Amino acid sequence: MVIPQVNMVIPLLLLVLIGLASMKTGAQSVGIGVCYGRVANNLPPSEEVIDLYKANGIGRMRIYDPDQATLEALRGSNIELVIGVPNENIESIANSVSSATYWVQNNILNYSKDVKFRYIVVGNEIDPSNDPTSTFVLPAMLNINAALTSANLQHQIKVSTAIQMNLLGSSYPPSSGAFSTSSILYITPIVNFLVENEAPLLANVYTYFSYINDPKSIDLSFALFTSPNVKVRDEKNEYQNLFDATLGALYAALEKVGGANLKVVVSESGWPSHGDVGASVENAQIYHENLIKHVSVGTPNRPNQALETYLFAMFDENQKGPAETERYYGLFTPDKQLKYQISQLLKPSYSTNSSSSKSGGGSSESGGGSSESGGEMSYFTSSSPSESRAGVVVFILCFTLLFLYFV
Repeated sequence: MVIPQVNMVIPLLLLVLIGLASMKTGAQSVGIGVCYGRVANNLPPSEEVIDLYKANGIGRMRIYDPDQATLEALRGSNIELVIGVPNENIESIANSVSSATYWVQNNILNYSKDVKFRYIVVGNEIDPSNDPTSTFVLPAMLNINAALTSANLQHQIKVSTAIQMNLLGSSYPPSSGAFSTSSILYITPIVNFLVENEAPLLANVYTYFSYINDPKSIDLSFALFTSPNVKVRDEKNEYQNLFDATLGALYAALEKVGGANLKVVVSESGWPSHGDVGASVENAQIYHENLIKHVSVGTPNRPNQALETYLFAMFDENQKGPAETERYYGLFTPDKQLKYQISQLLKPSYSTNSSSSKSGGGSSESGGGSSESGGEMSYFTSSSPSESRAGVVVFILCFTLLFLYFV
């Protein structure tokens, strides 16, 4: 009968459409952001920086302090923001609830209707073995979170801190990863806070540093994601790149302090284009392109879980140091020229016709600022191969259902 067939086919088609939606969602762009450091005296104005983010499809930004010009420029941009509490401000915020409230009011609430805040990062790369500020990090996190809770924003904006990998006392093999004796008392209560508040831990991960510190033991290909073979076999996991092995050690360390299921956000990762061994434009391009593709599929410890990642950094910063490489991590030069293209991830809808700015911050002939064509190129949007496969699968299913219906 026709009616029963219709009643059966329509639900099946609905299931197919639901499946398409879920597959599409899983394949959509990974949350790739770029850190906007400003340790330089030759960078473009904030408005031009935001335009450059938008023109290149960069949907997330990390800044290290509540720079008011940047916050003003971000209004209405739809760019998700990770904002830092500078290390030098942590002690005062930890010691005074009113200071925390004031900080949140001035730098969050005053902008929250127009700026999409994602995380507040209390401190960056604080080392408890030699930095007395470490004793104030958790109290400052608690006070900032209390101020957010008073404004009913604690579910929308999460409070965390950003660590460096030297907090690990053991990292090889990855399954033996553990925090050092000097850092475990510091990190354990922070992990407990993050778990309780369903906030992620932010981690700065640089395979370049590991490589230059031990180039005899670490192949360049292992650090650049280009090794053709598995380099480390550890229990049930196999590691073909140093990035995965580093995160594997961090995950193992977190398990030992109550953070087995704690989300990790890679809050910095990059490769310098000049200044020392292995630092070149070619290697920087290879690293960033492979990193963006890789984080879309997860790591051996957490497969099929896209890893939120922030590339370091947007611009070369001429006042960083002391190492020369510190000044050459930018994806762009200060005059907004893209130093290299991440070719396999381009979405070529943006016209590279010449465009220039009238506000005095330099000009770009290939993608900086706005384009007369009105199009947009997304350098930093990585789509999974499953996206195209999803369309094929759905087409086949729909065709089969229609065939059964008419037969």
